[in-house]
Order: sequence, then structure tokens, then C-alpha cells
Amino acid sequence: MQERFGYRQNMEYIIFAAAMAGLIILFMLKGFYDFKKSEKKFEKNLYETYGTLPQREYKPEQFESISHYFLKHKEGFFIDDITWNDLNMDEIFQKINYTYSSAGEEYLYYILRKPCMDEAEFAHREEMIEYFRVHPDKRVAYQLIFSRLGRTGKFSIYDYLDYLDKLGERSNLQDYLSICLLMGSIGSMFINMPLGLVAFVLVLVFNNVNYFKVKEEIDPYITSFAYVFRILEAVKKIQSVPSGRRHSDRPDFLKSDSCEPDVLAGEFEIMKSCSAAMGGFKRGSFLVMSGGRMSGSGNPLEMLLDFIRMGFHVDLIKFNQMLAQVRRNISEIDGMITALGQIEAMIAIGAYRQSLSEGYCVPEFTLKAEICGEDFYHPLIERPVKNDIYTDKSVLITGSNASGKSTFLKTVAVNSIFAQTIHTCLAKSYRGALFYIISSMSLKDDIQSGESYYMAEVKALKRILDLSVSADAPVLCFVDEVLRGTNTVERIAASAQILKSLSKENCLCFAATHDIELTHLLEDIYYNYHFSEEIEEDDIFFSYKIMKGRAGTRNAIRLLSIMGYESGIIHEAEHMAEDFLKSGVWRRLDCEMAQ
Repeated sequence: MQERFGYRQNMEYIIFAAAMAGLIILFMLKGFYDFKKSEKKFEKNLYETYGTLPQREYKPEQFESISHYFLKHKEGFFIDDITWNDLNMDEIFQKINYTYSSAGEEYLYYILRKPCMDEAEFAHREEMIEYFRVHPDKRVAYQLIFSRLGRTGKFSIYDYLDYLDKLGERSNLQDYLSICLLMGSIGSMFINMPLGLVAFVLVLVFNNVNYFKVKEEIDPYITSFAYVFRILEAVKKIQSVPSGRRHSDRPDFLKSDSCEPDVLAGEFEIMKSCSAAMGGFKRGSFLVMSGGRMSGSGNPLEMLLDFIRMGFHVDLIKFNQMLAQVRRNISEIDGMITALGQIEAMIAIGAYRQSLSEGYCVPEFTLKAEICGEDFYHPLIERPVKNDIYTDKSVLITGSNASGKSTFLKTVAVNSIFAQTIHTCLAKSYRGALFYIISSMSLKDDIQSGESYYMAEVKALKRILDLSVSADAPVLCFVDEVLRGTNTVERIAASAQILKSLSKENCLCFAATHDIELTHLLEDIYYNYHFSEEIEEDDIFFSYKIMKGRAGTRNAIRLLSIMGYESGIIHEAEHMAEDFLKSGVWRRLDCEMAQ
């Protein structure tokens, strides 16, 4: 009877254990099924929403980290901070950012900050963009890999790599000594058990104290290794996706009679060589990277490994080996990030092109310093008014406030940057030289430094003048209201000389001004264009279309009337303006007029 009861009790334990194991397996299968279902849904979404911008909230610290690849690679000419902010390029970047990984978005940002001067590079970028457009299966396969690579959060991968430098030089000598002491204490037990046992306990305590001291020091740095792991895994996955060869369905400009290499051959070669140099990085890494390491998870295997780690410091030794390998291979890690980033950036540019309902064109580059384009429009304007410009000489634009001068300058500037970065212009056609692009448009007083608007403007203009003298390529510059921070007489005199200097053979300048005098002073050097408006029945209408010639209307005072200013103010202002135009002298306001 008792044996039967014991047998039944044992069977109940076995059934209970089997049921628990079944539940665990069921939950694991459910989790795996949900993951696969989610991945399939995401994959389907990538096919169906090509050209639809992924929804994303940019937090300040995350957006700041996006620039760090650029900061590490900004040698040579680049779009400086003043020009970048003048043109609202942060906001424009968000419109283009169809990436899913930090490598992709940081490289895309880098491209926008670093106009290319090499037509061979443009050809390579274009064939990658076009390859992924005509091969959606390959595009989606790559996007899935990039989505698994993911983002690094509020820090860039370069922040994490720099963070490792704070650890200084590290050695495994102390850890090897700890192992020797532990092994020696174990060996001493065979000679003198009581003494050996005491020695073993003392060494074990010593090793554990040192272990937790060092573990606390290195734990924050393990995050750095985690993204390196994901980079290596992404490289491995991408290498398993067949690279694209040119096919008969490709556009004519990508075809050739010769037997040409793979579209991504260069990137594949970089990834192959760089990842090979990191071959030993993953071996034994589970000792450091295990999610259950020292977590008290209750997993028997992890508990056993924890005891081995504490006694023999195997994870500390492996950490130092991994750290040394990362430090030796920083350039290889950078090479993999660059190759991955470039591929995903080209996919993102293709998706951005797909989103452009107003159309786009591939730019044409010339040796002549010119800007010629039809139907230019701005990427941040929903229903844009398109404009044409054909000029091989500097341009001076006049017109009233809100008529479209500044928007036009920004439209041409952004499209010139787009031409030399994402190889995509928001226009029907674009032709121009390979320029160094710079601006002075939206400056502000700097209260913290005590710098006035005028001083900020003088410095901003000086950097343009310096570039026009030193540049080894044509300079394309944009200036909105030259020296608006000073008095009229000096402003016109100084502005005329500055704009004259900015119209040299190697410099093409687009400038907007309210000073009609400049259109006369510079008419032999600058083409005159203007924007105008119409006032009908006490309302104002802007066409936002650029026209040849200087502005011929003066509506500023009339606008005061439309906005409800007192008729006395309007009348006297008109009278003063007419009097000045006749005499060339402003008449002084007397007390009666003031009353």
C-alpha cells in the first residue's frame, strides 16, 4: 500500500513537472509565433508602404547623437552649422530619414552635411539607389536586417566606443594570479587537507571581493560591445543576401557592354575584411554578454557559470580580451558602420524619392559655375509654388516682406545641397557646378556672449568671403538682407562692396535685399530679379513667382493701412516718402506733426 502511495505521489510529481514543462514550451512557442507574425507583418508593411515615412519622435538627446558619425568624419569641406541652421536642415533630415538603424541614419546625416565633389561617387550612389528601387525583394531583405540592427538610443555607437577609452589600459595579470592562487589552494588540500581548505576559502573570498569590485567597474561598458555584436551579426546576415548584378530590366544609364562587378561589391569587400579582423571577438563572449550573468535568474546553468566567474574571473579575462580587440579594430568597426550605413542610406533616398508627389530629377553637373533649374520647390512646403532660375552670374532679389525672397533663396540652396548629397533635386530639371555651399540668412543676437546681431552678421559674412578666396572649387553662397543690423548709408555702401567681392569668377552669390539702391549700384555685376504682390480691395495677394528686373512697387505703407493703422499715420508716412523721393532729404518731424 505504501509503495503504491509512493508510486502515485511520484507520478503526480512527474505529471506536474511535465505539465509545467509543457506550459513553458507552449509559452515559448507562443512567443516565437508572435515574433514571426510580427516580423511577417513588418515585412509586408515594408512592401506596401514604400515611400511612406516611418513615424518617429525625435527627442533632443537622440537627435543630437545622430550627428556623431559626421563629427568623426568631417574633414574637408562640409555644410557648417550656420548654413545648416539657416536652411532648417534638421527638419529636412527628418523628412528624408527612412532608416531603421543608427548606422543608416548617422550616415544619411553625414551625407547631407558633406557635399560630394566626385562624379564617380554620384554614379555609384545612383546605381545603388536604382538597384534597390527595381529589386524590392532585396530591399526588404536588407531593411529587415537593418531593423534588427536597430538604434543605439540616446547615444551614438561612437559615444560608446569613445566611452571605452575611460577604462584606460587593462591587464589580465591579476586575474591569472587569482586563478593560480585558487588552483594552488586546491592542490594544497592533497598535501594538508585542513590547511588547504582554509587556504581555499581565503583565496575564494579574496577572488570574490576583487571580482565584484571589477564587475561593477566594467558593467556599464558592456553596452558598447552589444552594438558591436549587432553590427557583426548584421554584416553576417547581409553577406548571406546575394548582392545585385545589373540586369536587363535596369535603366540604360546603368547598363554596359562590359562584364561589370556587383553593385555592392565594394561594400561587401569592406564588410568581409573588417568582420574577418573581428573573428575572435565573439568566441567565448557568452561569458560576458549572457543576459543571465550574475542576475540571480535561478537558471542552474547560469548559477554554475556564476560560481565559475566569481572564482576564476573568466568573464573579466574575456572582457579585457574583447576590449583589446575593439581598441585594435576601431577602424574596422568604423568600416563596417560606414558600409552598412551607406547601403541603408541609399535605400532611404530611394524611399524618399518615392514619396515626392511633386516630382524630382537627377542632377546634371557641369564645369561652368551656373545654376539652371526648372520648377524648383522646397521640401517643407506642402503646396509649393514652383520657380525657374537660369543664371551663370550672381543674382540680386528684391521685393516686399513675405513675398517669397527668403523662401526662394532657401529653395535654391537646399536643392543645390540635395544635388551633391542625395543626388536628388526637387525640380523638373537641375544643372549646376560642383559647389562649396554656404549661407548667411537667419542669424540672431547672442545674448550669452554679448554679441550683437550686427557682429554675428559681420562674422558670418567674413567666413563666406574667406571661403571665396581660399576655395579650390566654385562657391555658391546665399545672403538674406546684407548688414541689416546697421544704418542705411553704411549698410548700402558696405553691402555693395561685399556683394561685389562675392561675385568673383569662382563665386556665385544669391542675395535678397530691400535696398533698391543696390540694384542700381550692382546692375553690371548681378542679375536683378524680384517678387511682387497685388493689393485688391484692402487685401494682399502674393504670387510667389520670381520675375526678372528690380521690384517696382512700394507697398509697405499700404500694408499698414490694410492692417488697420490710423489714417493719420498712413497719410504722413506717404507724404514723407514722396518728399524724400523728390528731394533726396528726409525732413525733420516738428511738434505740430508729432501732435
